[in-house]
Amino acid sequence: MPVDAGVASSEEVTRARDDRAIARALRILERRACAPGPTFGDVATCGAFFRLRLGNETREHFEAAFLDAQHRLIAVERLFSGSVDGAEVRPRIVVQRALALNAAAVMVAHNHPSGHSEPSTADRAVTVQLTSALRLVEIRLLDHFVVTASQAVSMAARGLV
Repeated sequence: MPVDAGVASSEEVTRARDDRAIARALRILERRACAPGPTFGDVATCGAFFRLRLGNETREHFEAAFLDAQHRLIAVERLFSGSVDGAEVRPRIVVQRALALNAAAVMVAHNHPSGHSEPSTADRAVTVQLTSALRLVEIRLLDHFVVTASQAVSMAARGLV
């Protein structure tokens, strides 16, 4: 019996429902991060935020959350995208956006589509480059997260920031 092209499969319906739930969760996290009061400095909250944004991507993406002096979210932007196993990160672009947004601090994250959340040598190197570049303009890099669908690893918690 042929499948009707106008009828969505149960897998498609489930994925669409999940996508709507993820989008709603992101809006809630962004609203809370921008609200006066609690800051965007809690490792678990930040890890969950980036995991929701990046965890299920099939290509590697690099995002930055730009924060004010009280570590409240100003903006979050996807700055770089790459292939299944890498994305080239330019510290100059991160610094430019941070200055344009008048950010006092930055948190960055990228995903590992492979599902392996351990920071690579390249991840550690770009973290050092970002820390140095941002420090020159008196902006702090607070953390760099490596995320998968099931986990977010804080490089700051590991002493790598």
